Amino acid sequence: MAQSVAQPTVNTPAVPAKMPIGAIAPWAVFFGVLMLVLLYFVGAEQGATSLVSGEGVHEWVHDARHLLGFPCH
Repeated sequence: MAQSVAQPTVNTPAVPAKMPIGAIAPWAVFFGVLMLVLLYFVGAEQGATSLVSGEGVHEWVHDARHLLGFPCH
């Protein structure tokens, strides 16, 4: 019966892949604008700068306003 022995291997360090800034910038701008729009709807909609009439938006984001510390009552 033959015996097999595991041979030691040389571990090479992992090198992270480099991503150019030009590939990240459009996504960063997109998500930044998206976050500003969400912040507007949670924090300022149904006030003096209301874009949507009625109470629908206020009711949808009511709990988020309280969670983030925006007054709404």
